[in-house]
Amino acid sequence: MRRIRSFVKREGRLTPGQETAIKTGWPIFGLDPTGQINPSELFSNDNPVTLEIGFGNGESLAEMASNSPERNFIGIEVHRPGVGHLLRVVLEKELNNVRVFDTDAIDVLQHAIPDHSLDCVQLFFPDPWHKKRHHKRRIVQTSFLDLIHSKLKTGGSFHAATDWENYAEHIMAILNAHNGFVNTATQGYAKRPAHRPLTKFENRGLRLGHGVWDLIFQTTA
Repeated sequence: MRRIRSFVKREGRLTPGQETAIKTGWPIFGLDPTGQINPSELFSNDNPVTLEIGFGNGESLAEMASNSPERNFIGIEVHRPGVGHLLRVVLEKELNNVRVFDTDAIDVLQHAIPDHSLDCVQLFFPDPWHKKRHHKRRIVQTSFLDLIHSKLKTGGSFHAATDWENYAEHIMAILNAHNGFVNTATQGYAKRPAHRPLTKFENRGLRLGHGVWDLIFQTTA
């Protein structure tokens, strides 16, 4: 059966700067999803590894990488302008702790990421597929959490954030039902941790009174 996709690939036009960044940066920072990576060899160190699924334009990922040079970051994004923008920032800031995939996150997790190799998986503002008939397209399902759990180390964290309350409730229910995860917050949702940057999109929503919900769960043995 063909897998239901959780995203629609909308190819926007690359700016000249993004196109140049891809040509220059991809041979250095781009990753092949068909072969399994070795994080220690990839980054030439054994620092903790954070994987972000759907990094958008990459601004927040680059900011986290710049603020935390003691951590390694792997980003996944299917939209080429976002990949180009991130690579431009990575080159400008000379960040050596970032690597990038440009394909479906499920394929990357299944084929390129070794089991129990990640310290954190981040999923910030995924497509909420707000219409009820489209809920089956939401990326956070039990099978997705099974896959995430297999890639995280024991005690590793899964951090999701959304500005759709219904999706937050959906993610919370799926996580609570999974016996491989435990909530790090004592009362439901977590406070936004300082290491998650506020995006322009999020700030605009907050000014309009929109809520944002963070969920941070840790893996159990």
